Amino acid sequence: MEKNIVNFEKYLNIERNYSNYTIKNYLIDITEFITYCNNFNKNYLNIKYTDIKSYLTHLYEKKYKSTTISRKISALRTFYAFLYDKNIVDKNVFEYITLPKKEKRLPKYLSNDDIDEIFKIIDISTPLGIRNRLILELLYGSGLRVSELCNIKLSDIDFSNKSIRIIGKGKKERIVYYGEPCKRIIDLYLNGTRDEILGKNKNEYLIIGNKKSNKSLSVRSVELILNNIIESTSLNKKASPHTLRHTFATHLLNDGCDILIVKELLGHSSLDTTGIYTHISNEMLRKVYLNNHPRAKK
Repeated sequence: MEKNIVNFEKYLNIERNYSNYTIKNYLIDITEFITYCNNFNKNYLNIKYTDIKSYLTHLYEKKYKSTTISRKISALRTFYAFLYDKNIVDKNVFEYITLPKKEKRLPKYLSNDDIDEIFKIIDISTPLGIRNRLILELLYGSGLRVSELCNIKLSDIDFSNKSIRIIGKGKKERIVYYGEPCKRIIDLYLNGTRDEILGKNKNEYLIIGNKKSNKSLSVRSVELILNNIIESTSLNKKASPHTLRHTFATHLLNDGCDILIVKELLGHSSLDTTGIYTHISNEMLRKVYLNNHPRAKK
C-alpha cells in the first residue's frame, strides 16, 4: 500500500478515532482516486481544481448517488488536509469543493402489525430460533446498528438494569436499554441455548454463529437471517437490519418520545441526523388529520 495511505490510515485510527468501517471506505475512495489519476498520467500530489472537476464528471457519469459522491469527496478532503499538515502538498485542493445536495429520502420503516408478524413467525423451540428472536429484539427493541449488535460482549450487559454498553460510530460509547420481552429471550438464550450452539468453544460475544465457531456472528449473516425471516412472512416488502433501527426510532417518536431522547438512544452525534424521523411523524399526523377532521375530508 502507498506510504501516504498507510500513514493516513494510522492517523484516522489513532488520532481521529474513526471506526474500522469508515476507515475502510475512506481508503477505498482514496485508492480509487489515485488510480484515476494514474490512468490519466497525473500525480495525485500535484493536482489542480480542473482535475477535480474532471473527476467529479467521471463520478457522475458512473451514475453514483449524490450521497456516495459526497462521501468520496469528504474522504479526499480529509486525506489532502492530512497531506497538507504533513507538508506533503502545497494546499488542500478539495477544501472548497462543494458537496452535492443530499437527496431527501425518508427512511423506510415497518408498521406495528408488520413487527408483530415478524416476531410471531420465529420458532423459538429451536436453539437458532431463540438466537434469531434475540437478534430481532435487540435490533428493533434497542435500535442498534447491526455492527453494534455483532460486537456486543457478555461483559457489556448489565442484567440488573437491563442495559447494554455499546461502542458505536467513531468508537463513541453509549448505553441502550431493553425491555421485558428481550429479557426473557436473553435469559432463555443464556441458560443453555448459547452453549448448545457454541459447543466446546469459548466465545466472549453475545450473538454467535451456528458453526461452533469462536467468533461473533457477522454483519452479513445477520442480514441473511433477517431476509429469511421476512421471506417466511406474508409481508410483500424488504427489510434490512437498519430498517428495524428506523422502525425503533419512528415508533418512539409516534408514541410521543422526545426527539432528544431518541437521538441519545440511537447514538447520533447531531440532532440533524435524528431530525429526518420527524418527517415521518409529521406525515402520520397529516394522514390522521385528513382522515378524521370534518373540514379535512373531501
